[in-house]
Amino acid sequence: MNSNIRFIYFDVDDTILDHKSAERAALQLTYDHFAELKRTSIQDLWHHYHTINVKLWQDYGHGLIDRPYLEINRFTLTLNDLGISTIDPNEMRSFYMKCYQKNWSWMEHAEIVLKELHKNYPIGFLTNGFRELQRAKADKFNLMSYGKHYVISEEVGHMKPSREIFEFATKLANVPAHQILYVGDSFPSDILGGSRFGWKTAWFTNSQDPESIKYATIVFDDLQKLPDLIQNVLH
Repeated sequence: MNSNIRFIYFDVDDTILDHKSAERAALQLTYDHFAELKRTSIQDLWHHYHTINVKLWQDYGHGLIDRPYLEINRFTLTLNDLGISTIDPNEMRSFYMKCYQKNWSWMEHAEIVLKELHKNYPIGFLTNGFRELQRAKADKFNLMSYGKHYVISEEVGHMKPSREIFEFATKLANVPAHQILYVGDSFPSDILGGSRFGWKTAWFTNSQDPESIKYATIVFDDLQKLPDLIQNVLH
């Protein structure tokens, strides 16, 4: 065990669980299900949905909109942009969410790495998102068999990269901030957020941007590499 690290937090979506693949599969199934969507291409649907969804989550994180507005308007606004008025956005949302949940899966090697690190370190999970979905993910993949704490932004009342959520998670871990390692894929939410609060960070990315990489303690592109990097870099 590396004495410089006494607790490891993992991001969930696209670090431990493959959110992007589930999202794309759900959108494809939604496209196939609603005949009216054939008026456009799956690429256009994905582009408009993704652009709108990212913006709404940013607004939600800044407290400009509430959860119900985000949940329905990512579909309402997408349909508006595509010029489709014959689909009920609530029906589209319901179908999409069912498909999304059915397509959850592990990121490659994630389960093995969790098992290995769990032998030597207390582990927790820190994620943005809605409590019901994130708790359902924890239950489906039995994440709490590896983790001591599961911190969800909606339950805390602050989203990453806010200082408040990292402060909350640090108190739960009950170790100094500089002895916590945060493993995540998002540069602004995970790497900047964690490093600015004094955590060490491991960035799961293919990025080669030197200006971004300098903020991370570890940069890696394969979860299998993580245990050795923790031992070899953080000494």
